[in-house]
Amino acid sequence: MTGPSLLNLLSLKDQVYDYLRERMKKGELRPGAAINTDETSERLGISKTPLRDALIRLEVEGFVTILPRRGVIVNRLSLAEIKDFYQIIGALESTALLSAAPRMGVREVERMKRLNGRMRDALAKDNFELYYNHNLAMHNVYIDVCGNGTIRSTLDTLKKRLYDFPRSPDFIKEWEERSTEEHQTFIQLLSDGRFDEAALYMRDVHWSFEVQKPFLVKYYSIEEDHV
Repeated sequence: MTGPSLLNLLSLKDQVYDYLRERMKKGELRPGAAINTDETSERLGISKTPLRDALIRLEVEGFVTILPRRGVIVNRLSLAEIKDFYQIIGALESTALLSAAPRMGVREVERMKRLNGRMRDALAKDNFELYYNHNLAMHNVYIDVCGNGTIRSTLDTLKKRLYDFPRSPDFIKEWEERSTEEHQTFIQLLSDGRFDEAALYMRDVHWSFEVQKPFLVKYYSIEEDHV
């Protein structure tokens, strides 16, 4: 062979992607910052090819903008974009739930109850990382039962943009406590077999931009604009 195998290239590209995403999550690459490709490739000891491929993926997912001959900029997150994300997530999650409804049984509902309880326990310990992981897992119960991989991957990307960019070291306890209460209402609707109402509640309350806007403005430290 005259060069590295395709599998090695793919693995390296994914490793570079994960490295850059972790730096964003930790706030080492903040919105508005420039990514120095020469410095990054030298630090990682790699060629420009896997770095370029990782950056293209990040651009497709909305994390960066590649400016030809001018560099790579980490994208900011505006209130208008957050509104769009909430609308899309609400629509996709309600669709996923309705699709999953025929296969949602007692076991799935009980798992969601347990995860919501673990979220409360994490809040009591001020452990936002654990809260966040249990939160994702609770929503993924019905998203996974839905069986639509495109919905799952789209939601994963949008939630990364919302929560990992960078992930705040603090959280708004009032918001998180209210979120677990909304989950409880949602789960009760599922327990009662009222799937249509549960889907609307998820879309029009839990993922409603207008309902959650006061908390969003505070969490992202964004001045309210005409959204």
